[in-house]
Amino acid sequence: MKILVTGTAGFIGYHLALQLVERGNEVVGLDSINDYYDVELKYARLSNSGIQKANINYNSIVQSDKNKNYRFIKLNLEDKENLDLLFGRESFDKVCNLAAQAGVRYSLINPYAYLQSNISGFLNILECCRNNNIKNLIYASSSSVYGLNETYPLSTHDNVDHPISLYAASKKSNELMAHTYSYLFGIPTIGLRFFTVYGPWGRPDMALYIFTKAILNNQPIEVFNDGNMERDFTYIDDIIKGVILTIDNPPLPNNNWSGKNPEPSSSKAPYKIYNIGNSNPVPLGDFIKAIEKVTSKNAIKILKPMQPGDVVKTWANVNDLMKDFSYKPRTNINDGIKSFYDWYKSYYNI
Repeated sequence: MKILVTGTAGFIGYHLALQLVERGNEVVGLDSINDYYDVELKYARLSNSGIQKANINYNSIVQSDKNKNYRFIKLNLEDKENLDLLFGRESFDKVCNLAAQAGVRYSLINPYAYLQSNISGFLNILECCRNNNIKNLIYASSSSVYGLNETYPLSTHDNVDHPISLYAASKKSNELMAHTYSYLFGIPTIGLRFFTVYGPWGRPDMALYIFTKAILNNQPIEVFNDGNMERDFTYIDDIIKGVILTIDNPPLPNNNWSGKNPEPSSSKAPYKIYNIGNSNPVPLGDFIKAIEKVTSKNAIKILKPMQPGDVVKTWANVNDLMKDFSYKPRTNINDGIKSFYDWYKSYYNI
């Protein structure tokens, strides 16, 4: 099975590509390597996969020097011409699209980046799947789509019509676009709403990375909504297990679906939406205490009001993923933060 994984210089894509290659799949990784955050971390992830920075040129396939089944191409999803050529040349069986402009807060100051990558880029992926007989398209959505929803745990069976950031709106748009292509062209599509993913090789713009760096350097951390927040932190290994389950199991049409009472997470088309999270929300204060424990240092906290685009609580209902695939997240927050900290110390030679 040959799989295209986009976003492989990113956090989740890096881990997914390694796991797929390890189990014997042929993988082509794709990433634009943009400068939203430290590009050297992105190149370090690629290097750890056997893709050397010195060999990377735009729109040129690079072979991993660690595994013959892994190759990489630097390419923008917005580059429709070269993306078409890549699909035609490689004859992929399945596609996992994890490339996107990430970040809720960044979408408040640079909204156009989200339209270019998350909307135009995703449309190009859909068109390539349509024209190249792709057997299953898995794509990254986000818990951010729940917006103003306050019925917990957050469920894919509820409508998500009130996003509060352009990032969330772009992810909801991806779900709508995918359904259209599933219905019109029979492309099996699965959208995965990720809930606060963390772990080794994580993103520097996420709380765990920011807090760890500040605490180690005796610098203050900003704690929003006066710390009255909860997040469904999900360890990267648990995320990857769930993603692979969906890659292996394309969705079927829901024969019980009715337009008179439309169920949001499925369709008469081969279309499905899943939450993928730990289903165990952690108070922000407990999260900070876990970081203090592994670093053996106390945080200096600056309490701040809620930020625009943010939500007070996330909590994933993962019943569908459990029912369909026996999915079960296994990593608690203390073990997960320790694993991240061990990697952080090694990466920064602390």
